[in-house]
Amino acid sequence: MAFYKKQKLNGKWHPRAVTKGQAFSTDDVAEQLSLMSTVSRGDTYAVLANLGGVLAKMMSTGRSVKLMGIGTFYYTCHSDGKGVDTPQEVGTEQITSVKVRFIPEYARGQNGQVTERTLVAPNIEWIDIDDVTIQ
Repeated sequence: MAFYKKQKLNGKWHPRAVTKGQAFSTDDVAEQLSLMSTVSRGDTYAVLANLGGVLAKMMSTGRSVKLMGIGTFYYTCHSDGKGVDTPQEVGTEQITSVKVRFIPEYARGQNGQVTERTLVAPNIEWIDIDDVTIQ
């Protein structure tokens, strides 16, 4: 089940997704993956623990990283403040922040519509967080 809360925006009420409790840990993910495969929990944990560094190294080459069944990771950069007058003046010194962006994997049907998203369960049960006792 997933949770939402009621939020007022521009005079109208809308549902907004929220999380509750502590996040699942790398240990939790490793445990679940090891139950689904022949790989031990420890081996799975070691791979997951190193994944961030590997993704960073690969993306630093200027390429995105696409993980089957998960999605694509890539960098974006931003510049705050004043721009410059000519393209020749644009340089790395203008970059003030770098962010990692993510696009979940998806499939399209014959009509071009998205038919499946791997990180979105097909039958999510949404519950108002105000109706639940948080433990």
